[in-house]
Amino acid sequence: MDGRSEFLCGVVEGFYGRPWSMEQRKVLFQWMQRWELNTYLYGPKDDLKHRLLWREVYSPEEEGQLRTLIVESEKRGLRFVYSLSPGQDIVFSSSCDLSLLKRKLRQVSKLGCQAFAILFDDIDHSLCQADSQAFSSFAHAQVSVANEIYRFLGEPPVFLFCPTEYCGSLCSPSVSKSPYLMTVGEDLLPNISIIWTGSKVISRELSVEGLSEVQSVLQRPPLVWDNLHANDYDSRRLFLGPFKGRYPQLATQLRGLLLNPNCEFEANYIPLHTLGTWYRTGREEKKGKKRGEGGEGNEEHQYCPEMALSTALHDWMEELSQPLQPGCLCVCVRVCGCVGVWVVLKRSQLSLISTVHPDVDSDLSEGGDREEREKKLHNNQFQQGPGQPRSPGGVLCVGKAPLSESQIRLLVGLHYLPHEHGPSAQRLLQDLTWLKEHCHLVSANDKKGPPQKVCVCRSKALHLSAEEWRGRAAGFLGVCEEIAALHSSVVSGVRKAVLYDLYPYVWDLRNTALVAKAFICWLGCGTTTGAELLGVESEPWVFKGGVSGELQMLLPIGSNSELFSHPPPLFPTSRLYNIRPYHNKDKAELYCMVRQLQQGAQGSPDSSPAHPDLIGDRCLGPCLTLCPEYSMVLEDELGVCGCVLGVVDVRSFAKRCQTCWMPAMRDKYPPRTGHANSQEVLQQMEEDQGEYPDSLLYHFPSQLRLDALPDLVDISVTRCLLTALLTALKANGSHGVFCEMQPTDRMRLDFLTKLGFLEIIRGEALHRAGVVLGRLL
Repeated sequence: MDGRSEFLCGVVEGFYGRPWSMEQRKVLFQWMQRWELNTYLYGPKDDLKHRLLWREVYSPEEEGQLRTLIVESEKRGLRFVYSLSPGQDIVFSSSCDLSLLKRKLRQVSKLGCQAFAILFDDIDHSLCQADSQAFSSFAHAQVSVANEIYRFLGEPPVFLFCPTEYCGSLCSPSVSKSPYLMTVGEDLLPNISIIWTGSKVISRELSVEGLSEVQSVLQRPPLVWDNLHANDYDSRRLFLGPFKGRYPQLATQLRGLLLNPNCEFEANYIPLHTLGTWYRTGREEKKGKKRGEGGEGNEEHQYCPEMALSTALHDWMEELSQPLQPGCLCVCVRVCGCVGVWVVLKRSQLSLISTVHPDVDSDLSEGGDREEREKKLHNNQFQQGPGQPRSPGGVLCVGKAPLSESQIRLLVGLHYLPHEHGPSAQRLLQDLTWLKEHCHLVSANDKKGPPQKVCVCRSKALHLSAEEWRGRAAGFLGVCEEIAALHSSVVSGVRKAVLYDLYPYVWDLRNTALVAKAFICWLGCGTTTGAELLGVESEPWVFKGGVSGELQMLLPIGSNSELFSHPPPLFPTSRLYNIRPYHNKDKAELYCMVRQLQQGAQGSPDSSPAHPDLIGDRCLGPCLTLCPEYSMVLEDELGVCGCVLGVVDVRSFAKRCQTCWMPAMRDKYPPRTGHANSQEVLQQMEEDQGEYPDSLLYHFPSQLRLDALPDLVDISVTRCLLTALLTALKANGSHGVFCEMQPTDRMRLDFLTKLGFLEIIRGEALHRAGVVLGRLL
């Protein structure tokens, strides 16, 4: 079919970021052939010789790669469109630049390419002095070059032009009155097709009225460069939803439609699959009308995004059901700061990595601490927070198998479309909003004050309201658990190429859900006073990050982005984690944990104190006893592996320690026991209760202590643990928090510094050896 009359439908690789690999493009061509798409436009913004170094010709090796792509596309029945973006620094009036442009396109033409595009998007409107003298306007300069190149290439059947005003929001003063678009429409040769993105750069919908308006100005049907699934503008968002908001009938108003999708190649299966369904539906509708069978009421040829999504989900599940090679772990190795590369390592090889990277899954090698934890009768069971649902048997399901259909639906629903969340994401955000707004039903404020006489009806209503809150909290926590299991399944149950592309997004959402879940569990304990509960109020879509970003902004600490935005770990793990409020039954495990940490720091297990509780009483005892409501526990499948303890008001806490805690410790460790070690630690407890300067407590009234086992698999969950405590402190009115540690503890100092903590005072100001780090909330 002549390219001038064929509707061009397919893919444009036109995003900012790392271009797709040759192998990925070959897979793309297979997909496109299978789904009956017909056009691929090559235009990755970060290919240097496409944009920044457009004047330079391709090397023989690069020529070979381009020739392979062109041949491969032709073999699949696809049209290969090569594009060039010279607009950043071209001198339109320069015969030299024009010659270099022709040389570059001649080189590509000799490789077998027969379709081209010249792009002037995302550039400055101004002209240099030479061009200002040669052309009457910016549009005249662009049109002059495009027309000459088009003639030079022999007027190919497909030649595309991307204007600088490529959508309605960029037109000045409007689409119909834009002098720039009027010039392009009048002076650009009629067989050159013009690219358009719709009313916006990322258009929620394409309307017949809007396309008719731009068609009138451009004097030809536009070709839509569709950014519906593009995610290069937000590193925390991914779009797995169906092609939507574009009706097949629009094809009569268009020259074609090319989808500019996610940067992550494997994330584009559903978008492209449903695009193919949309295109085929439009063709069938057109054929039906020609045969006199079709009409507006003919449902057989109506495109339904939900039905297209169901079909695509079924096919994608089969694609994802290819597990990793048995006995191997897929990890991402970052070399010299470059982009990570997935490699498959035998489990026996992990010991080689763990010597240079402390975050590796160290439980895969033999280790004493891990063996001790495995001996505990935990049964892979997390201790549940208030209202938290258990799966059958009380065990959280661990994703060790390929993704189920429900998990794939959850994955897609959580990473749906730019202007629309999927059902699971909508429920998650709505429930968190409602639980925050109605936390007074279970808050500490409702439990304070003298008992009052309440009529039976009102008492029953209050009880029902609290039950409603806990029931809705159970649903919210259940979705958070499903997100954790999804993360685990993605790591352990999909092919490494899919894992590489999806992991940063499911990891980010898993971590945010961990914090949100801990926050709701904490609210359910009835410890909030609601001082700073509502967080940041904003319009939808203002904050980046998709579902994860919106969940973040619903938390009291949500405006502190450094607590949430970090690169994923180099070594993914499918281990499940849980963060929850402290329970009294956790005390023995936490004491055992800090005893292990103390022995590890001293380098000898023989240096343990005479009394097994001594170290725990010094490090954790005051907080666990006097303010347990600000204690959070981190656990994995083997048990407790970390904790963070907080004090909301250090001044009052210090007084309570002196009047309540220290007398109890003197009774527990009397001098007559004869254990010198006990008396030494008791003296250290006294010193720990020393006063802090008023200047410190004025800005940082709260304090925290963070502990985690060194064999923790995913170090990022420690950040979630800390964030969960800061959320609770902020919710009850704290505006600053500090922590004290030894200056030799470089790992902890670096960790907290990355989370926004700054050194406030050195030990000499406190009359002890510690360093104080603080951050405002």
